[in-house]
Amino acid sequence: MGPSVYIAGVGVISAIGNNVAEHLASFEAQKAGMGDITTLDSIHRGELPVAEVKLTNDQLADRTGLSSQISRTTHLSLVAAKEAVADAAISGLSKWRTGFISANTVGGMDKSEAFFIDFLTDNNKGKLRYVWDHECGSVTETVADHLGITDVVTTISTACSSSANAIFYAARLIKNGVLDIAIAGGADALTKFTLNGFNTLMILDKEFCKPFDEHRAGLNLGEGAGYLVLVSNKVAESLNKPVYCKLAGYANSNDAYHQTASSPEGTGSYLAMTGALKKSGLRPTNIDYINLHGTGTPNNDNAEGTAITRVFEGNYPPMSSTKSYTGHTLGASGAIEAVFSVLSIKHGLIYPNLRFETQMENLPLKPQTRFLKDQNVGNVMSNSFGFGGNCTSLIFSKC
Repeated sequence: MGPSVYIAGVGVISAIGNNVAEHLASFEAQKAGMGDITTLDSIHRGELPVAEVKLTNDQLADRTGLSSQISRTTHLSLVAAKEAVADAAISGLSKWRTGFISANTVGGMDKSEAFFIDFLTDNNKGKLRYVWDHECGSVTETVADHLGITDVVTTISTACSSSANAIFYAARLIKNGVLDIAIAGGADALTKFTLNGFNTLMILDKEFCKPFDEHRAGLNLGEGAGYLVLVSNKVAESLNKPVYCKLAGYANSNDAYHQTASSPEGTGSYLAMTGALKKSGLRPTNIDYINLHGTGTPNNDNAEGTAITRVFEGNYPPMSSTKSYTGHTLGASGAIEAVFSVLSIKHGLIYPNLRFETQMENLPLKPQTRFLKDQNVGNVMSNSFGFGGNCTSLIFSKC
């Protein structure tokens, strides 16, 4: 299995909170973040609910110290990454080999969309500063520069599994002696392109989503960012505070079934979960909680549920989709839910699957519907399954 990789710090921002403490309060109050579109300039305002971060671009700029002309994805990324670094409280960060492994899928598309409004009416108009950070890597580089990280800086973009893969890759860099510390995760902001694209696929719910319910009708898009500070054993031993847990297992698979749909048998999901279990050395009966990918679409929930029945064979641990709180934050979802998984172990929490009413007829699975505290949570599996069949499962374990 090789040397262990530990989680020393966490940071998160989403529709239910601007930091870790606010998220924990929202979970306990069972307060979801969905609502009408307010920040995004969209023709779907009043029609499609979304889960927006409750800060304007100017308010985010005040928190980050960056220009308000920078993309919203960059602001979200820096807010969560700074919280994670501060939480880790690593003395003399610069003396360690440190990397920033970050994921996103939209880059600076929000600013590009603003540029083309003027440009398409008159090719002599439009502010080019709006498009300079359009591509996904520019978000990572801007945040890494602000954090002062130069050893390894790279971007992962594999649809909805992006930030789970960033965490996966960061762990491998530490295990193989390339890095001592990695700030890993991802961010995504809502854009018109993604909202319109998902609406074209006819997988958006006009009501608040209800993952794993028999009458689910689709997902709600969200935005946010989440980061973990992963450290080697040597760094962990130097800390003045205990680590949260360790990243015990991880695996990625790709069933290449369809560009946007999961295979009905959940082949990719099954391979990711069994691969992560094998990497961790754990059995399915050792898992105490599953943070489901659980988007709320008929196809996804059926495929993931089918795979879970194959892996766990009737011995199902508590499970829930926290997207019922945050919406589907796309490239950020794997990292945001990794933060929730780490907090589940730290505080003994099982999160509820909001709005669940009716069990799926074809599957023997029923998600948790109450918020539980003081539970014995030793091992958490977090699933992130993306378009194109790119599926990743992470397993976090108590030290």
